[in-house]
Amino acid sequence: MSDNESQWLGKTYNKKNIQECISKIKDKFGQQFSDSKSIREQHSHTMTIHESELPDGVLFASNKNDVSDAVKICNDFRCPIIPFGVGSSFEGHVNAPFGGLSIDLNNMNEILNVYQDDLLVTVQPGVTREQLNTHLRDTGLFFPIDPGANASIGGMSSTRASGTNAVRYGTMKDNVVSIEAVMPNGEIIKTSNKAKKSSAGYDLTRLLVGSEGTLGIITEITLKLYGIPEVIAGGRVSFTSIKDAADTVITTIQSGIPVARIELLDAIQVKACNLYSKLSLPEEPLLLLEFHGSKKSVDEQSELFGEIALEFGGNNYEWTSNNEERNKLWKARHDAYWAARSYMPGTEMYSTDVCVPISRLSECIVETVKDLNDNDLIGPIASHAGDGNFHVAVMLDTNNENEVSKLGPFLDRLSDRAIKMDGTCTGEHGIGQGKRKYMYNELGNSVDVMEAIKKSFDPNLIMNPGKLFI
Repeated sequence: MSDNESQWLGKTYNKKNIQECISKIKDKFGQQFSDSKSIREQHSHTMTIHESELPDGVLFASNKNDVSDAVKICNDFRCPIIPFGVGSSFEGHVNAPFGGLSIDLNNMNEILNVYQDDLLVTVQPGVTREQLNTHLRDTGLFFPIDPGANASIGGMSSTRASGTNAVRYGTMKDNVVSIEAVMPNGEIIKTSNKAKKSSAGYDLTRLLVGSEGTLGIITEITLKLYGIPEVIAGGRVSFTSIKDAADTVITTIQSGIPVARIELLDAIQVKACNLYSKLSLPEEPLLLLEFHGSKKSVDEQSELFGEIALEFGGNNYEWTSNNEERNKLWKARHDAYWAARSYMPGTEMYSTDVCVPISRLSECIVETVKDLNDNDLIGPIASHAGDGNFHVAVMLDTNNENEVSKLGPFLDRLSDRAIKMDGTCTGEHGIGQGKRKYMYNELGNSVDVMEAIKKSFDPNLIMNPGKLFI
C-alpha cells in the first residue's frame, strides 16, 4: 500500500468510533469476545515475515446471526472487520492495519447436509478440508481441493484456493456451487440455488469466491463432490535438470494424458522433504504424479507418461497403487512448506507463488532459478506443475541486512516475469497486503472496476480494508 493510500484509509476510520464499537460488541457478546493481547496476536499474520498488525478485539462467532449482528454494529460505527479462518494464508489477509474487529469463524464448523445423489455438500466456513473428507469417507465421495495447509473451507473460498488436484478437478472457483454470506450492512444473502447451471443474473458466487473478505463474510458454502476413483495410482520420477522435469510436464499436459496430480519439486525441496519426512528420494528434480480411473485406464496413463519421461531423461520411474506407499509420498508433498521452513534453522521463510500458461512453465522456472542463484538466495521450489503454478520459499537470515534487502527486488522480478509471460503474480496465495502493488501491472484499469464494485457493496469500507486494492 502506498503512503497516500494508507493515509487516506487511515482517515476513513475514527479511533474513538472503533473503541466505542468494540465496547458495544463486548457488551453484546460477553464471553464470545476477547480483547486480550495474546488472542489478538493469534489473530494477526503469523505464517510469513509480514509484520503482524493486531485487531482491537476478537469475536468468536457461533452462527450466522452472530456474524450479522456484529457486522451491523461495525457498519454503524465504521469499524473495520477482518474475517479469520485458521490463519494459514501467506499474504497478510488476516492483519488489521487499521485495527477493528476480527471475526473468528472456527466455531462454525458443522457439515450441514450431504446431498449424496446430487454430489453436493453444504458446510459452514470453519469446516476444514481434512474434516470434510473424513466425514465423507463412508459415502464413496470426496472433495478434491487440497492446499498444503489443513485450511478452512471458508478461507479456501475467500482466497480462491487450489492445490495438487487442480490439474484435474479445478480450483475453488470451479467447485463452489453456492454461497451464503453476510454483506457489509449485515444482510444475509444466498448467491444461488443448487442447480448445476444457471443463467439467472450476475454470478455472485464467483464474485465472492476470491474476494478475500472484502465484499462480505461467508457463512455457508455448497460444494461439488466427486466419486472416489476405482483405482488411484501414484508415481515418481527424477531428472538431472529442472528444465527436463518441467518440459516433461508440458508435454504430458499437451498430450492430453488426464493426470490427476503432477507436482514438481526442485533438488533443494526434495532434500528438505527427505530430512523432514524421513524419506530417501534421489536428491534431484522430481515429479510426483497420480492417476485416477479404472485399472485399464490408469495402466495406460502410467505407461504413456513413462515414455514421455524417458524422452526427457527421466530415471528411477516408479509407480504404485498401494495406498500406504502413495499416501506417504503425498503426505511429504503436503508437508513441503514445513520441510522448507525447517531446512535452514535460524532463517525465516517467505513463501510466494506465480502462475503462467503451461507452455511458459519451464522458461519461467529456469529463469527464476537463475535469478535465485545470481543473487545468492536459497529458495526451494515446489510446483503444481500441471496448471503452470509454482511456489518459491525464500529462506532469509533476517539479521543479515544485505540478504533481506534482496527479497523485495526478487519478488518484484518474479511477479513481473510471470505477468510478462501472460501469467499472474499469484496462482493461489491471493493478493492480501503482499501483492497489492502488482495488481495494476497485471490487470490494468480493470482494477478500477473492482474498486467500484467494492465501494458499491461496502461504501463504509469496513470489510478487510488494506487488502487487494483498498
